[in-house]
Amino acid sequence: MLAKMMDRPLLISSLIAHAGKWHSDQEIVTKTVEGPIHRYTWSDAEKRAKKFAQALLKKGIKQGDRIGTIAWNTYRHLEAYYGISGIGAVTHTINPRLFPEQLEYVVNHADDQFLVIDTTFVGLVEALLPKAPNVKGVIVLANKANMPDVSKLRNPICYEDLIASESDEFAWPQFDDNSAAALCYTSGTTGNPKGALYAHKSTIIHALAQIAPDCMGLSSRDTVMPVVPMFHVNAWGTPYAAAATGCKLVLPGRHLDGRSIYDLLTSEKVSFTAAVPTIWMMLLAHMQEIDGNLNDLERVVIGGSACPRAMMETFQNKYGVQVLHAWGMTEMSPLGTVNTPKMKHNGLGEVERMDLQQSAGRVLYGVDMKIVDEDGNTLPNDGKATGELKVTGPWIISDYFNLAERAEAHAEDGWFSTGDVCAIDPDGYIWITDRLKDVIKSGGEWISSIDLENVAVGHPKVAEAAAIGMPHPKWDERPLLVVVKTQSGQDLDKQQMLDFLEGKIAKWWTPDDVVFVDELPHTATGKLSKLQLRERFKDYVLPTVTAG
Repeated sequence: MLAKMMDRPLLISSLIAHAGKWHSDQEIVTKTVEGPIHRYTWSDAEKRAKKFAQALLKKGIKQGDRIGTIAWNTYRHLEAYYGISGIGAVTHTINPRLFPEQLEYVVNHADDQFLVIDTTFVGLVEALLPKAPNVKGVIVLANKANMPDVSKLRNPICYEDLIASESDEFAWPQFDDNSAAALCYTSGTTGNPKGALYAHKSTIIHALAQIAPDCMGLSSRDTVMPVVPMFHVNAWGTPYAAAATGCKLVLPGRHLDGRSIYDLLTSEKVSFTAAVPTIWMMLLAHMQEIDGNLNDLERVVIGGSACPRAMMETFQNKYGVQVLHAWGMTEMSPLGTVNTPKMKHNGLGEVERMDLQQSAGRVLYGVDMKIVDEDGNTLPNDGKATGELKVTGPWIISDYFNLAERAEAHAEDGWFSTGDVCAIDPDGYIWITDRLKDVIKSGGEWISSIDLENVAVGHPKVAEAAAIGMPHPKWDERPLLVVVKTQSGQDLDKQQMLDFLEGKIAKWWTPDDVVFVDELPHTATGKLSKLQLRERFKDYVLPTVTAG
């Protein structure tokens, strides 16, 4: 027997329609690409998104067509998010930090019909277009006064001119909520990037999970600033969650240095923000220089890579800001876990609480997880057994977009293989020890490169650290620790580093060597690239091998 409920599709347009109608006077604030602050409301945003939607329809865009965006976190990019998906087309957010050949690949693989770009990316797109013949034109997110030289672009269109004559009276079309809404490609650390194609329904469900108290706890009383770029897994879903709650939204544009972020956090009284650890390193360094404070900021989500314990302690103990350690993947829309405490943890002391926060978080409703051994056998969730993490759920992809063959990451039993090695405790907290391809195998035992790195960055003179396995004739692999010093820590040497690690890690985990470098390689999304690091040190020989 079927229920007697209204059959209304869960469409992305319903989010901005809700915000525009019921939170019509709530502000959206942007630090524009040109520099000045721009302010308007959710009502304004919906009206302009409707204008853009109609302009796209007049350009011949149909349901399912892909529109690429190469843009910062701005109000115009937000309008493009909703205008494109709102008519049933697909918002393909493109990471400008990809290598040129990767950019060429994703634009052609997605078969983007138009590109929507910020003025800062005109040169990048000029170089790209000769290798992307199917792109019909380029829409530049600017008004006429701020349009750069676009003479080398194919069919360049000024965004403000494009929408100027359109009406803001437009009925968002209704269609199947399983229709594709957004396309994000992985950063492509190995081989070509792979596309995760999200649905309207999966995006709405993800947004509703995101605003829950056991996740990010967003509400209409928050001022939310997503520092994580809108070209990186849809800014972790915050443009959708913000509309669902009607909160004040602050968009930092291209200004992501410590000073600019601090100025916006304080001037706009931001209560919630999210980004990768690299951003927060810059912010905390700037605050130390100026003796700043974060009196209005309540919660900061840190994801993308493991958050150093010292960073958590600084945010919480010095500035009174709760750190929410989160984990997810592009293939997961991206959220899988967020580190919020349970009732049983209310009485924890500071050390025990911080120990718990080192976890990557606990599983959200909507995601199920398990760990398996090398033979695919499910391991217990006892917090001790470690294995490869597999996930399943309604906002996790079933397969990659437009690949001729099913990817190795997918199993026939419906579980997505993440490639992460972790333990899961009985409360659902996951403890990621490594990527399957990055774990250091020494004498038949595993050394967690992540745990080793997290201890190393606790040294006050270490800005960043990476551990990789190097060949060893006796032990198969032994760890090499590669360290970037802080500006004030240039006198740090190998023995001091090893002395700092002593007693904090198992003795047999102690690196066989420590090498200091000016910088470490990162992927287009800001994650440490172990692939590039191993390539850089492919000819390096450990001193223990030489001595042997």
